[in-house]
Amino acid sequence: MMRRRVFVAIVVMGFGGLVAEILLLRELLIVFSGNELSIGIILANWLILEAFGCIYPGRLVERSKFKLEAFSFITILFSLSLPAAVFLTRILKSAIGVSIGESVGFFTIFYSSFLILLPVSLLHGALFTFSCNIYATYSRHDASSAGKVYVYETVGTIAAGIVCTYFLIPYLHAFQVAIGVLLLNVIVCMILLAPYWNTGVLQKTSLLLLGGFAFASVYAIHSGRVDAFHENSIKKQWRKQNVVHYQNSIYGNICIIENQGQYVFFVDGLPTIITPIPDIQFVEEFVHIPLLAHHDPRSILFLSGGAGGMINEALQHASIETIEYAELDPMLLSLLGAFPTPMTEAELNDDRVDVKHIDGRLLLKSTPNSYDLIFIGIMEPSNLQANRFFTKEFFTLAKERLNEGGILVLGAPGSMALLNDELKNLNSSIYHTLHRVFSGVRVIPGDSRNVFLSSNSEEAVNLEKTRMLQRVEQRSIAADIMLPWHIEKKLHHGWENWFDQFIEGSTGKVNRDFKPMGVFYSISYWNALVEPSFGKIYSQLEGVSIRTIVVLLVPFLVIYFLMRSRKRDFVRLAISFSIITTGFAGMIFSLIVIFAFQSVYGYVFSWIGLLVAAFMGGTAAGAMLLTRRLDRMENATTYFISIELAIICISALLPVVLVAVNEAWSSQGTLHVYKLLFLIISFICGMLVGSQFPLANKLYLASSSNLSRTAGLLYASDLLGGWLGGVIGAIVLLPILGLTGTCITVVMLKVASLVVMATQPKEQITI
Repeated sequence: MMRRRVFVAIVVMGFGGLVAEILLLRELLIVFSGNELSIGIILANWLILEAFGCIYPGRLVERSKFKLEAFSFITILFSLSLPAAVFLTRILKSAIGVSIGESVGFFTIFYSSFLILLPVSLLHGALFTFSCNIYATYSRHDASSAGKVYVYETVGTIAAGIVCTYFLIPYLHAFQVAIGVLLLNVIVCMILLAPYWNTGVLQKTSLLLLGGFAFASVYAIHSGRVDAFHENSIKKQWRKQNVVHYQNSIYGNICIIENQGQYVFFVDGLPTIITPIPDIQFVEEFVHIPLLAHHDPRSILFLSGGAGGMINEALQHASIETIEYAELDPMLLSLLGAFPTPMTEAELNDDRVDVKHIDGRLLLKSTPNSYDLIFIGIMEPSNLQANRFFTKEFFTLAKERLNEGGILVLGAPGSMALLNDELKNLNSSIYHTLHRVFSGVRVIPGDSRNVFLSSNSEEAVNLEKTRMLQRVEQRSIAADIMLPWHIEKKLHHGWENWFDQFIEGSTGKVNRDFKPMGVFYSISYWNALVEPSFGKIYSQLEGVSIRTIVVLLVPFLVIYFLMRSRKRDFVRLAISFSIITTGFAGMIFSLIVIFAFQSVYGYVFSWIGLLVAAFMGGTAAGAMLLTRRLDRMENATTYFISIELAIICISALLPVVLVAVNEAWSSQGTLHVYKLLFLIISFICGMLVGSQFPLANKLYLASSSNLSRTAGLLYASDLLGGWLGGVIGAIVLLPILGLTGTCITVVMLKVASLVVMATQPKEQITI
């Protein structure tokens, strides 16, 4: 009976851990402007802190006489630290002096997420070691105990991924979820300690305190105190701004602030739409110049950002017959209706405007329609979701959907005064990527944004000012800024020459779906602005290549073989190193799946819980299968090395499969089917990673009799590898080497660990 109670406690521990991870991940992403590469850093910090929790606080269980009481105490501390971490996340920008709407650099992302996650992750890591010891106390004390705890915890994480995706995130705010986790953990701890009510004062006191926590949690939810705390944290997060609406959708976070009738719509912390008076000068230049460059614009497509001024300006051209407007998140347009202005009401209710709640790239891929102009309302490739509209693959797709003489229009950060290398490289990469697809590219420099016009029509990109001024008169354009003298100024060929000189000597690298150099240059640019010292270091990482990885690995193997020749015992070190590299590979696999899913679909936030659940499901399956075979396994080393080979093979195959998916789908139906493939890939990768853990415990325990210490050490090794994979993968490998280069790096690293394991003396590792 007690064994079942412990099983439930371990499952709930895994459930609460992943709920906390997803909850804080989403909250931090709002602060970090939705940058998906920060996911790697956040997950990495979570893992390394869990590793410390396993090794240090977790070991206290060995000296504790009251293990169940200590487990309950740590569980409650973990539960209380979660709402505190949510609150600290929301006031983070204010605490570090970052303005609302301003992006933060990688260094800030690293240290701030580390500090916020510190208590939550550290305590959850300690719970794993506690669980291994407690489970072993009420079952067989052998190598399978750690493996079973690993499996049971993973069962909880699978449930958490599904529940978060379909129930918690869509319907509850962060503090409701956090208090719900506290209440669940309190109930489980009470069940765990209930049989010992009459055994002593400590047990009675613990149960009474737990009852008090349960009552306080229910009261806080029922009385509305949790909602009040949520609203107060929002006010502190937005620092005295008049927040009129704050809500999470499955695609991200939307916050609306109002000031004297002016509404600013923030999506994941970045200003996206301003009504009723937008940035008039930029909107008019961005819309009217391309439309005037076209001889007879009739069909237009806006991919995001069309509402709030752009569509309104385009409708002034009488020849326009249809405007399609793709906006992924229906909540954004719903809120535009909830906070209406005459301009947004007029543009969105015009009979010529067809609003589609769909990802813009998906629309382009699946629509039979063609267009005279395609406007990209996303202004820079600052993250993977945005980068999908700045790649060679996307430009090729857009070209296929343009009519003869059609124009693709997009923007990028620009400046007439700040001419740093990072800004030059960002614009140069976009320019050269466009030139790989279109014969003509014309750039109109601006004080804050540059406008790129691309077409295979020489007339469209020539921007002959006399002809365009005639079209202003013919079409009776009533713009505030686009007066004849302003058009003459913007179209002067001196600006074209200036831009050529501006990017001269800069990068010529092409931005691709699975090698997002645009994201790297965009991050480098923002790092140079907000963290100049770190920004210079980060920019130098562009020189990292596969050769760099080889240069780092070869000396390691040389040193290993030199030391091995002296008859040193490296068995434990070899096992730990293999688990570290497997943890590294596991994190990279998770990031690659997230990276590829976002590149293909553009809404990974709504699926991140399922992708994590699939990976953890595979982890549980792999650990369970191997745990059941441990007792009758004749040669664990052979199985261990076979898994090393399997991880190498999956690393080599991943780029081939994911690139094929990105190129193969041809309709919404086939694309939805491919979602299952992402779940299958996550499951298989997790299965390979999870299957090594029980094997490693068995091999390690051949020379060590301390079960909880071994489990804690190897679990910490796994998490250390995950931390390295998260940080290096997010900052260096994925944005610079891309999908293929990152997978090659994993292959080389696992080959190194395979060599180390395979060259150990057989008499020491054959079990």
